[in-house]
Amino acid sequence: MMMRLSVRAAALAAAMVVAAGGADAQQKVTMRISHQVPPAHHMSKMLDAFAADVKARTNGEVEVQLFGSEQLAKAGENFPSVAKGAFEAAMSVNFQWGKTIPEMSALTIPYLITDLDRIKKFPASEARKLLDGELAKRGVHSVAWLYITRQSIFTSGKKPLAAMDDFKGVKIRGLNPLTDKALTAIGAATSAMPGSEVYQALQSGVLDAGLTDVSAAHSRKYFEVQKFGTVAPYFTVYFHMYANPDWWKGLKPQHRAAIEAAATKAEADALAVTEKTAEDAVAQLKAKGMTLHMQTPAEAAKWKAVMQPPVIDEFLKTAPEGGKKIIELLNKL
Repeated sequence: MMMRLSVRAAALAAAMVVAAGGADAQQKVTMRISHQVPPAHHMSKMLDAFAADVKARTNGEVEVQLFGSEQLAKAGENFPSVAKGAFEAAMSVNFQWGKTIPEMSALTIPYLITDLDRIKKFPASEARKLLDGELAKRGVHSVAWLYITRQSIFTSGKKPLAAMDDFKGVKIRGLNPLTDKALTAIGAATSAMPGSEVYQALQSGVLDAGLTDVSAAHSRKYFEVQKFGTVAPYFTVYFHMYANPDWWKGLKPQHRAAIEAAATKAEADALAVTEKTAEDAVAQLKAKGMTLHMQTPAEAAKWKAVMQPPVIDEFLKTAPEGGKKIIELLNKL
């Protein structure tokens, strides 16, 4: 009888251990992040570091799972998917919000904010707070803003695009109807498409020229289908991370704090990573046989005088409520 009781007690104790383990497992949190860039892109490396940092700060209780190269959703599907709760978080380029949040495109007004000292100030700025507020109105919670580039490259196959006259009649990858005003102002024919589709369009001749971040030009292997490139401080781009607000509110306070701390660190680290990546990309593109022209300050001033005004005019039309305010706040950085 005593032996039978001992066996039962042991079984009960084992069951309690299993139950405790199951309860502990249920407390673990998964944060899936969908994004569009390939593994070789420097943002993927930033996110790897962010995931490791979150894991360390939460003692493994929060696991960040990364789904790049549109594995989880297409770029345009990330926002509605996160808002609906299909997955917890995503990364989007600021200008991808288009008409949904037109103020987001202020950062891509040509030559408006490309000074590194001003870029450093953005994550803690009133401009960022304004944009975070707009994100909240659309049903997502802003988590982080990762600086990705201030150096664009205009690539081409037949001739360099070093002067504004060189763009006349050129079919070039555009970004959105707003910023494309700068390109059409100098005679180019724009076609907006995701970065993942540009290589094939250049290869097939659908496009004559590309426009992208200088490091993306290398990671996406534009050098295989384009011979020339003009590198210019054209505009600044951020990939921003946002989460489902219900999921965010349901996190333990210590988990939210850990993710926020990791996000702040990632924002700071992005500065050095992006600048070094751009520097390396220029050397790598040259090594792959591309002929590059580095735009001079005098050339940039000429391009700004022609290309910025039509974009600002259009921007203020598309963002009648917050457009003037966000430009004012960015100019204060």
